Amino acid sequence: MNDMRSFDEQMPCVGIFWYDPAEHSFFGVRKKEITPQMVEEAVKKGNPFISYPKVRRVMHTHDSNLCGRVVWSIDKFIIHVGKWAKPIQEELTDLIEKEFSLPYYEFFYD
Repeated sequence: MNDMRSFDEQMPCVGIFWYDPAEHSFFGVRKKEITPQMVEEAVKKGNPFISYPKVRRVMHTHDSNLCGRVVWSIDKFIIHVGKWAKPIQEELTDLIEKEFSLPYYEFFYD
């Protein structure tokens, strides 16, 4: 939590994203900042999991399978993506760090 407090700009975020392989970028990003207070309240309530609210799926002209979700779980951020992301994990790492301002996280491939 102290790592999160050190940010002067945007706090780390949870959210969803779609990846455009032709542009090597995200689009349709939806996110919300996570504050230390939000994490502490979730833990007190016995729910140490924070996710972006469910969003109605919007069909795009891009492959809708190239999407991911950033969530907070207990003491870290987790990036949920499909196996499509493994070969480009390094590229995604740069995009995720910039877009979601994450200090630390791990990938979960499902």
